[in-house]
Amino acid sequence: MIRMFIGFVILSLSICDNPKPIQFSKEPSGWEILETPVDASLRGLSPISSDIAWFSGSKGTWLRTLDGGRTWQHGVIDGLVEVDFRSIHGVDADQAIAVSAGQPAVIYRTIDGGKTWKLIHQENQLAFLDGVAFSDQKVGFVFGDPIDQKWMMLKTINQGETWVPITSLPEAAVGEAGFAASSSAMMAERDLVVLGSGGRESNLYLSKDGGDSWEKIKSPMIQGEASQGIFAISGTDSGGLIALGGDYLQEDLNKGNVGVYNMATQQWSKIENPPAGYRSGVTFFSQSEWVITVGPSGTDFSKDGGINWKKFSDEGFHAVKTDAAKRSVWASGAKGKVAKLKF
Repeated sequence: MIRMFIGFVILSLSICDNPKPIQFSKEPSGWEILETPVDASLRGLSPISSDIAWFSGSKGTWLRTLDGGRTWQHGVIDGLVEVDFRSIHGVDADQAIAVSAGQPAVIYRTIDGGKTWKLIHQENQLAFLDGVAFSDQKVGFVFGDPIDQKWMMLKTINQGETWVPITSLPEAAVGEAGFAASSSAMMAERDLVVLGSGGRESNLYLSKDGGDSWEKIKSPMIQGEASQGIFAISGTDSGGLIALGGDYLQEDLNKGNVGVYNMATQQWSKIENPPAGYRSGVTFFSQSEWVITVGPSGTDFSKDGGINWKKFSDEGFHAVKTDAAKRSVWASGAKGKVAKLKF
């Protein structure tokens, strides 16, 4: 009888540890808009699971939910009400790293669920930090606009406790820069780090060894003006890199707003049907093999790795991310707007 009871407990635990498969429709059915207690512009987004997600943005705002958006914890990072924290990385439910855009160029860290924030790193008065990405639990990167044509990139190997500069990136062109629209212009996965740029030139900067060496790849994105180029990057399960962007001054322009790069062939694919306009965020949802992209004029999806896109919602957002558990997709935008993808 005791053995039967133990067996029942083990079986019950194994069922709890293996959630039921998600049932998908042929395409996303829209967004579930969640009510939040803030009115800040939320460009920093880092979902950890279907329940846990971190956000950051203007007015020094940080925001967290532990129950899928039913209740919220929020505040101002270190009283910095004039600072725009456009990037955030949630390590877990209690720990997060927030990165500012503009001045002061600072990196903060919390280990107690946002109750207190500690200043970890500060750059000089010329710095403008654009985004943060972690390749695993301990290794992460922060990048910023070039200064004297030299890219700014920092690396941590201890979960954000300390940051050191990377100086091996190729020189940037005059007038080339990054975008902090959604903290998505850089991605990191294992040893792969990819940075997308815009402005006078739009390029991919690709490292396969954790930032030690880099390859510069010319992109097919619209470029030449300060408002144009790559705003967001995502990888796919097939080894592709998908770049989204366009021209943020022309929200409905769908020329040169997407590029799909095959790392195996080192070629850019021909796009058949691009997204409906300028897009600032992108994510790959591996559960359904959808690529989701967002912008101020709406949201689109692709089910063939970024070659063909279909607009499925007029809801506008700044950022979109798949959670670390790969079970849900979250989006954030202006005036405290937060949503979860319906499928």
